[in-house]
Amino acid sequence: MRKYTIAVLAILGSILFTGCYHAQITTGMEPSAEVYEQTFASSWIYGLVPPSVVEAQNHCRNGVARVETRLSFVNQLVGMLSFGIYTPMHIKVTCASSRADIPTDRSTMYTINSDDSEDVISSTLSKAVEKSLKDSEPFYLEMK
Repeated sequence: MRKYTIAVLAILGSILFTGCYHAQITTGMEPSAEVYEQTFASSWIYGLVPPSVVEAQNHCRNGVARVETRLSFVNQLVGMLSFGIYTPMHIKVTCASSRADIPTDRSTMYTINSDDSEDVISSTLSKAVEKSLKDSEPFYLEMK
């Protein structure tokens, strides 16, 4: 009976005192306040079959700054009750802030059309580079 009690306490202790799994991947881009979350992303067989891919490009126009996955206590409890066959996880995608503000004034905006000749394209690019070097500011090229 004593061995049984010790085994039960060991199992309960290992369940109650283990931390929640958490992984974080950062891209180095500046995060924004825009966040996409999937609270019960389904994974199977102890996570060997991962959840479906989060299509971040549909939610984050400027790219992704951070992706976090974690197994909360509730997620682990569900996994334990299903004997690891079904283990949900929480996925959080933090979108990146905008990369650059395109100016509203058209002074640094250059346009190249698809039917322009090589001379026109070369001239437009030369003007853009010269102005950029002179003013120490970027130029914006629009291709139509």
